[in-house]
Amino acid sequence: MQKYFCNPCGYTYDPEKGDPEHGIAPGTAFADLPADWVCPVCGVSKDMFQPCIDNYN
Repeated sequence: MQKYFCNPCGYTYDPEKGDPEHGIAPGTAFADLPADWVCPVCGVSKDMFQPCIDNYN
């Protein structure tokens, strides 16, 4: 599954890990995150994330 990174802060969402502290189970694809999910580091919305390029993040 594709990883995504947060443009403002650099946090990487890894679907294999999910975001358990915020109710997102491991194995949850970025596209399947709830619409109201925000970056756990800086609080921006999903539209501020970009797919990681191979060998980056």
